[in-house]
Amino acid sequence: MHRRAYLLLATLVLGSCAPPPAGEAPADSGSETPEPEFTLGAEDTHARFSATIPPVLTVPSGAVVEVFTEEASDGQLEVGSTAADVPGVDFDPIHPLTGPVYVEGAEPGDVLAVTLHEIEILGWGWTGVFPGFGFLADEFTEPYLKTFEISPGATEVAFNDRIRIPLKPFPGVMGVAPATDELLSTIPPRANGGNMDNRHLTAGTTVYFPVFVEGALFSIGDTHAAQGDGEVSGTAIEAPMRIVYQVEVLKGVRPIPEPQYETDQVYGVTAFATTLDEAARKATRYMIDYLAEEHGLSRTDAYALASLVADLKISETVDVPHMLVSMHIPKSVLGAQ
Repeated sequence: MHRRAYLLLATLVLGSCAPPPAGEAPADSGSETPEPEFTLGAEDTHARFSATIPPVLTVPSGAVVEVFTEEASDGQLEVGSTAADVPGVDFDPIHPLTGPVYVEGAEPGDVLAVTLHEIEILGWGWTGVFPGFGFLADEFTEPYLKTFEISPGATEVAFNDRIRIPLKPFPGVMGVAPATDELLSTIPPRANGGNMDNRHLTAGTTVYFPVFVEGALFSIGDTHAAQGDGEVSGTAIEAPMRIVYQVEVLKGVRPIPEPQYETDQVYGVTAFATTLDEAARKATRYMIDYLAEEHGLSRTDAYALASLVADLKISETVDVPHMLVSMHIPKSVLGAQ
C-alpha cells in the first residue's frame, strides 16, 4: 500500500523536495489483499529476539507472506481455562513469534517496510490479570481470566451482559533481529521493535523497521483482538490470528533509530525508555526529526507544529524494563492527502 510513499521518500533523500505521503487507515482499509506467495504456520515460532535464531523462510523483497500466530500463552490457556489456571502459566514460551523471515537484500542500515494487508481473528481470545504483572500490580494481586468466543467476521465481543468491546485486531509484537547473539526476552520493546503493543498498527498500516542484521530476520506475533492504549492490566484480548503482510527492503532512505509507521491518515513514530517521561521526550524528538528532514521545517517550527497538531499516545506501560510512547501527526495537516 505504501510502497509508492517510500519510493517518494527515497527521491527526497536523494535531493527532491517532495515529502512522502503519511497517514493512518482504519482496520478495514478497503484495499484488495494481494495473493500470498509464502505461508508459515503457527508451529514456525520462537520466543526470543537474537541474530542467532535461524530463519524458517527466505523471501525476496516485495514478497507477500501469510502467517498464522498462536495466542500469547502458546497454548497454555484455552477457551475452557479459568482463573485457577493463571498461576500455572509459564512465562518462558510467552510471545510465540512466527518467523524469523529472512528478506533477501536487507543489510544493516537499510529500512524494512512491512505492510499489514489483512488480519483475521481465529475463533477465540482471552484476557487476564497475572499476579505481579501489570501497571497496578501492587493493587491487583489475585489471578483473573476471561475468555471470549469470537465468530468469523465479528466486529465486537461481549465483555458482560451490558458492555461490548469493538474488535480491532493487530500484532502486539513485530520486530527484526537485534545485532546480538544474546537470546533476548520478547517482553519489552526495543529499537528493533518487539513488544510495542501499539493498537494503531492495524490492517492498512506500513511499519518501518531499522535493519540491524543481514536479512533483517522479521518475526510477528502476540496478536491482539482488542486493546486500549497502555494495556494497563498487562494483557489485551490475546488471540490466535492469520495475517497477510508484505515486506520490502528500502535502501538509501532516511535512517530511523526505532520503528516508525504510516497509514492513510497519520505518520507515527515510536520510542521506548524505562520511564514514560523519557519515552515521550524521545518520541517528540523523533517527530521533530521527521518534520525537519522530510518536510523542510526548521527544528523550532517542527517543535511548534508538533505541539499544535501531533498527539502523544501511551502505547504500553507494563513490559518492564521498557515502556513505549508513540506520536502521530495528521497527514492532512502536512498537505499530503
